[in-house]
Amino acid sequence: MRSPKEQSLDSKIIKTLKAYKINEKIISGVQRILSDEEIHDIQEYANHVSIVRLGYNDHGPVHMRIVTHNAIVLMDLLRRSSIKTSLESEGIGSFEDSLVGVIFAALLHDLGMSIGRQDHEMHSVNLAIPILDRLLPFFFPKNTQKTLMIRSLILEGIAGHMGTRNIHSIEAGITQMADGCDMTKGRARIPMSMDHNFRSGHIHMYSANSIEAVKLSRGQEKPINIKVTMSSEAGLFQVEEVLLTKISRNTAKPYIELYAEIQGGETIQYL
Repeated sequence: MRSPKEQSLDSKIIKTLKAYKINEKIISGVQRILSDEEIHDIQEYANHVSIVRLGYNDHGPVHMRIVTHNAIVLMDLLRRSSIKTSLESEGIGSFEDSLVGVIFAALLHDLGMSIGRQDHEMHSVNLAIPILDRLLPFFFPKNTQKTLMIRSLILEGIAGHMGTRNIHSIEAGITQMADGCDMTKGRARIPMSMDHNFRSGHIHMYSANSIEAVKLSRGQEKPINIKVTMSSEAGLFQVEEVLLTKISRNTAKPYIELYAEIQGGETIQYL
């Protein structure tokens, strides 16, 4: 059974794609992957492992949908500033090809949490491959050069989403940022309500509980403005240890402005 939050996010993703005037074939394909039972079931179990066994924040279907929506918004902000994706600038694909790759990477990036935290991004890669082989033909002709190229682009985004591995495409950088921007207190709601002994994942939980909002908008000097609003300085851990880590070697870093605002206090400009 899909939660009301999942259903709301599914609607939000489709509504955003339509607002951005994305090709109807792509929108239909995205509806198909959002409703895919195998993806949903793995996401649900990944969340169980993350929250119940490990004491981490949400890493399930809601998180992966929020990241997907973030990624779509970030991609559009680049497009509005005439910044080309790697596929576009290299002359081997279109914006919409890149967008499909980023959507898949965002929606599948944490499947590996169903196995455990350590190396979960590489477990996600292994779990994603058969899913991609099954679903990519709804977007591109099967076993063509483009299909194989987009599959590799997706796997780069999944493998690189933690910011601990070198990435080389703008598309993978967008996946990293989209993931890092899901840090609001709603992500910690369920684990905060559970009775845990302290575990290593709890610093993420307590820090995220201080984050009130993350706003993605067009920057004044750069294409993307990320503004993080927090109720206390505890939220700085999420900004400095999670988001900045993912931005530090990010291929899209030149296009980002990053601000953190503590309610009733100072505003810090990082980028």
